[in-house]
Amino acid sequence: MVISGADYQLIPIIALVCNLIVVSGNLIQFHKQKLIPWKFTLPIILVSIPAAFFTGRIVISQSQFILALGGSLLVSGLLMMIRDNEVQQPSAWLSTKAGIIANLIIGFLLGGLAGLVGIGGGIFFAPLLHLQQSLPTKQIAAFSSVFIFFNSFAGLIGQVSKHSQYTSLDSLLEYIWFFIAVFIGGQIGNRLGVSVISAIVVRRLTGVLVIYVGIRLLYIYFSY
Repeated sequence: MVISGADYQLIPIIALVCNLIVVSGNLIQFHKQKLIPWKFTLPIILVSIPAAFFTGRIVISQSQFILALGGSLLVSGLLMMIRDNEVQQPSAWLSTKAGIIANLIIGFLLGGLAGLVGIGGGIFFAPLLHLQQSLPTKQIAAFSSVFIFFNSFAGLIGQVSKHSQYTSLDSLLEYIWFFIAVFIGGQIGNRLGVSVISAIVVRRLTGVLVIYVGIRLLYIYFSY
């Protein structure tokens, strides 16, 4: 949307709504299957939500937004290319003082990033959890959905309160086609990931696309 020339101030609002659309269904399924590691998740959510809200209220220039978004996408794309090591049981590292503090800090920082540029944060947190070999893969996916949902919601409130001119329903209705496309694409992607294409292939293909967009945005920034 940045590349197409859309209003950069509106982009985080649209992105956060899209996050909520995509992860809501996953969140329900993960909850039904009791895959959400709530003991690990709740403390991180409690520190990340305020960060997402307050950074959502920060006013930044278009060039600053493009730099932050481009850099975030490039890093997230590279993280998505990392090979996962399957873990069967939660790591004892999560219960140590160092592990708790480290993940709380990561949650706070990624919550802030979510509110600022509209990226849910789970796209960063999941690879980091895989690197820590901290949780089984399905629990990492469940945690990421919870993290993205709550931080997107908090960031959205912050963004809307900052840009009151975009809070009207008419402004969002202009992008209803985009929200519908995101919903359909999310459903198709989930089904392909489950029955046709392996999760690793989907993640790597997505990573390539995210890296490309990140590089394009950074090119735009440095071309100013």
